[in-house]
Amino acid sequence: MKNAAKPVGEPIKDYSMIFIVLFLLVFGLIMLYSTSSYEAAIKFGDGAYYLKRQAISTVVGIAGFIAASLFPLSLIKKYAWVAYAFSAVLVILVIPLGREANGAKRWIYFGPVSVQPAEISKIAVIIVTALLIEQLGERINTIKGMITAFMPAAIQAVMIYVITRNLSSAIIIAAIAAGMLFVASGVYGIFAVLAGGVAAIVFGVIQYAQRGMESPGGLGDSFRLRRIVVWLDPQRYADSGGYQTLQALYGIGSGGIIGKGLGQSMQKLGYIPEAQNDMIFSIICEELGMFGAISIIIMFLILCWRFMVVATNASDLYSALLVVGVMTHIAVQVVLNIAVVTNTIPNTGVTLPFFSYGGTSVLFLLTEVGLVRNVARGIRLRDL
Repeated sequence: MKNAAKPVGEPIKDYSMIFIVLFLLVFGLIMLYSTSSYEAAIKFGDGAYYLKRQAISTVVGIAGFIAASLFPLSLIKKYAWVAYAFSAVLVILVIPLGREANGAKRWIYFGPVSVQPAEISKIAVIIVTALLIEQLGERINTIKGMITAFMPAAIQAVMIYVITRNLSSAIIIAAIAAGMLFVASGVYGIFAVLAGGVAAIVFGVIQYAQRGMESPGGLGDSFRLRRIVVWLDPQRYADSGGYQTLQALYGIGSGGIIGKGLGQSMQKLGYIPEAQNDMIFSIICEELGMFGAISIIIMFLILCWRFMVVATNASDLYSALLVVGVMTHIAVQVVLNIAVVTNTIPNTGVTLPFFSYGGTSVLFLLTEVGLVRNVARGIRLRDL
């Protein structure tokens, strides 16, 4: 019967989230091929080299999505600390087993397969933080409770920064836990104070970097301070650290409203080094213009909205927090990537979810979305 109420106990069937993720995956593969084909042909003699590897990771990721969407949430909760310990061990194994690539030692190689432990840490932190918040109950509204729930993320973030020198992943992990705590607790004044403190620290670091840039001694060997001064004046450092940022901005500007057309980018022809990684958004802007860029942002916004709907209707607190963690992860990473490409913040090496080249990233992103789908499958009675 038309508009009939759903029977009690019937699970809600909602496929809009799956459609959005599939759209982002397919569109991401198309843009990855368009962005990387020139460099892949020169480096490997195969224009589809990056596409093939990413496609394999995507297929494995879809398998991870299906497994995560069907795996009992009770078992995920039960073995949350096991997953956390496993991710921490992998980070530590970077020390003896890691291989340096592009100036950073962040990957563990198993033959031709590479794994970035930081990506595994993100999902492990989501699972454990959700468990801690649920166990703390009302105590999450106290400073002691917040510190307790935040500690696993802080430990992983410090480990990742110290061992792999991956500041961006450390920031994302801390942001994931902070986002989950913000939603779970009702003490918003603490977050306002913390935000003010972070803003003051950032302002102080910027001022210090500027003084160091102007002083006779310079900035010494501080790589991160140099990134800040490059961000402040990329044209002044166009022959060094500011080159990639300037080329990305040229690409964005030349795309205009509707872009040059798919595959017609000039910046990907060697002007932006490894554009298929952190700077793929600039190629999207150049080829598809402001229209294409805004369309992608809207798709991410809709995806996060669907996550919010699932979290709001989740059957229990733990399930809701899992969804909040995944939503925070994707949202923070999208915002940071676009901010870097547009030179709104210093370059932090953050990839664009579902678009940038990276097998471990897409695999575990899909696994995280599978967790959200798992929660959505358990929602009954109320229509999403």
